[in-house]
Amino acid sequence: MNMPAADSMTMVVHSGDLDKAMAAFIIGTGAAAKGTKVTMFFTFWGLNLIKKDGARKAKLSRMHMGGLGTAMIRKLMRKNNVAPLDELISDAADLGVRMIACEMTMGLMNVSKDQLIPEAKEIGGVGTYLDAAAGAHVNLFV
Repeated sequence: MNMPAADSMTMVVHSGDLDKAMAAFIIGTGAAAKGTKVTMFFTFWGLNLIKKDGARKAKLSRMHMGGLGTAMIRKLMRKNNVAPLDELISDAADLGVRMIACEMTMGLMNVSKDQLIPEAKEIGGVGTYLDAAAGAHVNLFV
């Protein structure tokens, strides 16, 4: 059996919540900036993040308060120079993060390739993710 590569990580991005997406992309871009090969697999509600306008529509997982909580956190992010989610996604792509849209979820949710952002260049199934995960040193579920 092959040992996992110390310079490789994967993430299953299952949640479409803003706070969880921010965490996933901050970890992913941070790892990629350090030279780690990063694969992010977007499934179920996480798929919404890589749909066009998905980053802009993401809401907080808790304390959403009918949109007020999300607006407040976005304002705090701007005030504290925290990059917005769409910028983190763009940065991830620039750093070579592999973003895979789950083919099964696309079928379940009737999402076509043209509904995805250009940074999500790949569509794959669980086997695609498992192949990447088998060779990775770190595997996360967000």
